[in-house]
Amino acid sequence: MGDWTWGLVAMASLYGVGGVMHFLKPGFYRPMMPPYIPMPDLMIGLSGIAEIGLGLLLLPSATRPFAAWGVIALLFAVWPANIHAALHPETMPKVSSVALWVRVPLQLPLMYWAYRYT
Repeated sequence: MGDWTWGLVAMASLYGVGGVMHFLKPGFYRPMMPPYIPMPDLMIGLSGIAEIGLGLLLLPSATRPFAAWGVIALLFAVWPANIHAALHPETMPKVSSVALWVRVPLQLPLMYWAYRYT
């Protein structure tokens, strides 16, 4: 696998699969969208494309630093949706409120994980 590590493959897979889910289950993501975000369906699709693309770009060493910074930026960009979901758990009744709150601080270790590949 060259300079790939299991952590790198796991991260690339996490974002790749997560991005695909934006297209397979867009209804899961709609309630997370804060009302001030315009065109929520477009934003869900764009974030899915970004996740897939960044996941793939993490694999080649030449694009890895760019992709890792992109993952960090993406995590910052979706943070408001995670906060909105935690503050409004009634919009996502199939997800425990504990899980919704865990997602908020989880962004920080995910950012650190990506930073390790910059």
